[in-house]
Amino acid sequence: MLEHSGARWAFVDAAWAATLGAGVARTAALSRIVQFGGRDYAELFGDARTEEPAAVASDDPAWLFYTSGTTGRPKGAILSHANLRAMSEAFLANVEPVAAGDAILHAAPLSHGSGLYVVPHVERAAANVVPESGGFDAAEVVALLPAWRNVRMFAAPTMVKRLVAHRALGNARLDRLASIVCGGAPMYVEDCKAAYAALGPRLAQIYGQGESPMTITALSRERIATAIAASDDARLGSVGVAQRGIALRIADDEGAPLPAGEIGEVLVRGPTVMRGYWRNAEASAAALAGGWLHTGDVGCVDGEGFLTLKDRSKDLIISGGSNIYPREVEEVLQRHPGVAEVAVVGRRHVDWGEEVVACVVPRAGADVAVLEADLDALCLEHIARFKRPKVYVFLDELPKNNTGKVLKTALRERLAGSA
Repeated sequence: MLEHSGARWAFVDAAWAATLGAGVARTAALSRIVQFGGRDYAELFGDARTEEPAAVASDDPAWLFYTSGTTGRPKGAILSHANLRAMSEAFLANVEPVAAGDAILHAAPLSHGSGLYVVPHVERAAANVVPESGGFDAAEVVALLPAWRNVRMFAAPTMVKRLVAHRALGNARLDRLASIVCGGAPMYVEDCKAAYAALGPRLAQIYGQGESPMTITALSRERIATAIAASDDARLGSVGVAQRGIALRIADDEGAPLPAGEIGEVLVRGPTVMRGYWRNAEASAAALAGGWLHTGDVGCVDGEGFLTLKDRSKDLIISGGSNIYPREVEEVLQRHPGVAEVAVVGRRHVDWGEEVVACVVPRAGADVAVLEADLDALCLEHIARFKRPKVYVFLDELPKNNTGKVLKTALRERLAGSA
């Protein structure tokens, strides 16, 4: 990323200063490494000169936001000043009304989802709090709640699940917790119900990408509470409705709009959509073809405008000519109390093209042989027979990137090697 971006200065902690100083990732463009707390850093604040801020236009680049790279090499989405303003206005209007003196707890990487929330919180004069650990630790999160007012936190579904399961939550000052905004991937319905039971009406969901950050759709705390009360699993399994100023289209392979209920690629248009990818004209043209952002996500919109994501287009399994969306299978498998985590992927099959494989992390003490039989019976009860996994692989953990997303590409590579 340093090489690709052409960054000239890097502000880093001691560990990164040592890494870069050793010559790793040093580039011709990178001319200065400033360590937090070091002399160079202190000198930046000792300069008494005052200069006018540089003039910028709304369309000027403000942030190179590198994608998480779950399906390939990360790309630098060019976010303009106008993008960041529209993003902040949408969040404050559609998701959370932040006030001066509130706080956001950054237990997720600032380089990704959580970092986007810095902007609206600075705009509202709220505190940005980084845990001493620099990462997510459920006990640390709980311990920090009493120190701040109206605490919010961005969290990936994996983080929410770990927080809900942690024993420290039993003594948490939930009166200090305003909300947890879940993003990065859709929450499974069963996980959403468990989070609501543990946290009360404090969970919201957003759907966005680095290319249209945190702003495509939102399922507010109020809508989640309403869906829980009505036992509306379909609504709970959605990622909400389009945020202010955002246009959604479910499109076929040619980009033409599909009617409500039909499954296709999610396309987005609005003031939050990136200018393009940094130094990648080919990828920019493909992603923004026809004036719409092509997200690569597959989903459908119901008659009331609620979007339900099925999967990434690259994760679709085609077995015997039939389309199988892994998330539908995962939702069923997650219902079993013996399942801690699960990811469903396709593996090449000589007769069917692909076969469905469930990669399962069992809970402690679960009997794997019994669990496999139970899961197969559960699938036969709730989904079509051809969609159920043909193979179960039990793992100690699922591979994830630093934002908590499951790396299905890594799972497919692992399965291919064991076929």
